[in-house]
Amino acid sequence: MTTMITAKRTPSKSVSESDGFAASDGLTGATAKASDLPAVINFESLATCGDEIWIRNGGQVYRLRRTKQGKLILTK
Repeated sequence: MTTMITAKRTPSKSVSESDGFAASDGLTGATAKASDLPAVINFESLATCGDEIWIRNGGQVYRLRRTKQGKLILTK
C-alpha cells in the first residue's frame, strides 16, 4: 500500500547555489532557479511519521533511517 503525503515544508537551513545545491520548497523538489544542481530536501519532509523511510528504486527496496545521533543510514 502506498500513502501519498501532501504536506509542504520548507528547509530549516538556508542553502545557496554556492554550496553546490539548489534551494528547495520541501516535498515538491522544485528549485528556486532552473539549474543542474541537486535539490535539497529536509529528512523531516520525507519521514513525516518517524525516523525512517522506505525507498523503492529499480525493483530494490532501501531503508533510510536517522540514528539517535542524527546520522542517516541507508541499507538494502
